[in-house]
Amino acid sequence: MHSNFTTPIAVNEPILDYLPGSAERETLKKAIAEARSKVVNIPMFIGGNEIRTGNLVEIHPPHDIKHVLGSYHKGDESHVKMAIEAALNAKNDWANLNWESRAAIFLKAANLLAGPYRAKINAATMLCQSKNAFQAEIDAACELIDFFRYNVQFMAEIYTQQPKSLSGAWNRMEQRPLEGFVFALTPFNFTSIAGNLPTAPALMGNTVVWKPSNTQIYSASVIMDLLREAGLPDGVINLVFVPGQAAGKVIFSHPEFAGIHYTGSTEVFQNIWKSIGNNIHIYKSYPRIVGETGGKDFAVVHRSAVPAQVATAMLRGAFEFQGQKCSALSRAYVPSNLWPMIRELLLKDMATLKMGSPEDFTNFINAVIDEVSFDKLSGYIEQAKKDADAEIIAGGKCDKSKGYFIEPTVIVTSNPHYKTMHEELFGPVLTVYVYDENKFEETLELVDKTSIYALTGCVLATDRSAIELATKKLVNAAGNFYINDKPTGAVVGQQPFGGARGSGTNDKAGSSQNLMRWVSTRVIKETFITPTEYRYPFMTEE
Repeated sequence: MHSNFTTPIAVNEPILDYLPGSAERETLKKAIAEARSKVVNIPMFIGGNEIRTGNLVEIHPPHDIKHVLGSYHKGDESHVKMAIEAALNAKNDWANLNWESRAAIFLKAANLLAGPYRAKINAATMLCQSKNAFQAEIDAACELIDFFRYNVQFMAEIYTQQPKSLSGAWNRMEQRPLEGFVFALTPFNFTSIAGNLPTAPALMGNTVVWKPSNTQIYSASVIMDLLREAGLPDGVINLVFVPGQAAGKVIFSHPEFAGIHYTGSTEVFQNIWKSIGNNIHIYKSYPRIVGETGGKDFAVVHRSAVPAQVATAMLRGAFEFQGQKCSALSRAYVPSNLWPMIRELLLKDMATLKMGSPEDFTNFINAVIDEVSFDKLSGYIEQAKKDADAEIIAGGKCDKSKGYFIEPTVIVTSNPHYKTMHEELFGPVLTVYVYDENKFEETLELVDKTSIYALTGCVLATDRSAIELATKKLVNAAGNFYINDKPTGAVVGQQPFGGARGSGTNDKAGSSQNLMRWVSTRVIKETFITPTEYRYPFMTEE
């Protein structure tokens, strides 16, 4: 029996507030306490089997580096080969499963995550990645739920797209999974991205080898538990904890490599692209290369802007989750007429920011992810203290005695090409350049040409002509452009996310555009009355 099924209409998951005395706050605090009270042992998950190597690596909260959350089992090249084999073995059964059955698995995962897994995934993200309760809620819970639900809806919409058929023939179009396996290489900063990168290709019928960031393994293991409980068959997604070089060496030299779904640094992505190009002759098909990489996200403020709105957008955009968002505001261009008031408001608000463990819900700022990040950021800050064309007007203190804490820092520079205006820092450091209020159009040219990146940006103004001018002048400067808002906070189904230039392939996570990258289209034409004569009418003699 066959029916044309429709999927539930996707809606964005409501964000819980975690107010004092609320049930969700108490549940989350209990989940945090439970996670802190035990030491977990996290295996890789390959072909339905938990793989333990005995080569253990400890996991510590970035804000409490002496506490041990658990350990993960580190693998090597042999485990990558094992994961590829498991993915290829599972491929036919998964690809041939009815699409509505695949949909049901991820819809169930969404409902499990909205219910019994919500506190667990939020607690894991808070402890593992040092996110406060709100940042964890909008990421690990709500956005990942949205990815699951909207991707199912997008998949159904894609499958309904069919070509025109004229009399005498029937034209059909089907979307096949890619031929081979997909590699998902995921970042530390968003649990939702770590969940979406392997599951989006899997939803479309592909099987996946998934390597998460080492600093996100704790919450990645919760995602794997979630998917298993939702009914994901063995071998569809295979989770490995291996060095990047070990994964790349095996995967990019395998003839069945069909594509990579990536979020991370631009440098790594460019090296991956180069490796794929060098090996292009060995692959069964041209691999799909989908990546969202770095950003040097901007705010350009017009002289007509409202100072209080600008100050809030700057603070939230630059310092939420310690600036460790691909979209985080990193450079701001402020007009001379507004800077004194904006500076006053910004510094006043920054003086009230509390920094510490996310387990204390009154803290707005938490720790950066690891010591490498801490040392990089503190190096930039120390250099700014010495440079004649830079002045630190807020923050500037760094302390890693208990955790990797970097104070939210504002640098004002007289040089629009100062290094922190164009180099990606990925931390709570905002650089401000004050421009002549009468040189808005020239400043837009500066914004466009200063950075290699083009991920997010925003304009703040009340003058509509200035907004229109910025929107047109900066058409290629940001894949996600915001008007009178901070350049962060894209929502699945509302603002599909991705950038171009040095920021990636702009394949827009959270849209059908992304899912189309994980299928290969086959068109079938069936002719009902087949010709039996080769001659065409024009060949008839006069």
